[in-house]
Amino acid sequence: MGFLYETHMHTCQGSACGVSTGREHIRRHVEAGYTGIIITDHFFGGNTAAPRTGKWTDRVRAFTEGYRDALEEGERQGLQVFFGWEQCYGDDEYLVYGLDEAWLLEHPEIEHCSRGEQLRLVHEGGGCVVQAHPFRWRPRYMHTIRVGRLFCDAVEVVNGGNPPVQDIYAMAYARQHHLVMTAGSDNHNSWPRSGEVPLFGVVTQEKLGDVHDYVRLILSGRSPGLHFPRERLEEDITGQSLPAPLELTADEDVVPMDPLPDIGYKGA
Repeated sequence: MGFLYETHMHTCQGSACGVSTGREHIRRHVEAGYTGIIITDHFFGGNTAAPRTGKWTDRVRAFTEGYRDALEEGERQGLQVFFGWEQCYGDDEYLVYGLDEAWLLEHPEIEHCSRGEQLRLVHEGGGCVVQAHPFRWRPRYMHTIRVGRLFCDAVEVVNGGNPPVQDIYAMAYARQHHLVMTAGSDNHNSWPRSGEVPLFGVVTQEKLGDVHDYVRLILSGRSPGLHFPRERLEEDITGQSLPAPLELTADEDVVPMDPLPDIGYKGA
């Protein structure tokens, strides 16, 4: 069976788009059979609920409130709670794992790092980076698809907030380039209405002792088990298209992406 972990979720304390507090998220995941969760609120480059100005220590403390709230309730209900965050670069976003509040307090430069600088700093700190929902397209606020495999250690190929076509592209891309794959719910609400974000995640063969065990798994080059309904990636996407995806070069410029032969992608 393995051990089930949520890898991508938001609280209203740390993410402006969050609906539920960290504490409110716990019961749903316990009842759904999860061993643990990783709180990944939107960092200062994205839709954060924390102040964007002021003293760095105060900003970081406000940013981690949702995690601390979840941790306290998780300890009470027997659910592991780990810390991470999601940084935004406009149209592409990255999940950071393996660092903590103390590290953030010592590295205020992380707020304005380029993608490459972020990856270097996170690795130096003992963490890892995963590109979140790499083929997500939202015409209102994510205007292009930008894939940054040079700036991450893995890609999130299944995301509960995506329509299936975007995950199908992500899975094909990860297979094409032999990338480590993860899955997450991108859950913002502890009790969603019917039709809202389902609970996805990863399955490990051994219980994680801490978030560093998850980092080691990602950096080993082995994908964890992925928890999601299999029919999601079996949907007929005939007639569904996305804007022509772009790839980020080592200089963080964008170039057209090669076709994805597994799904017959020819460009929009």
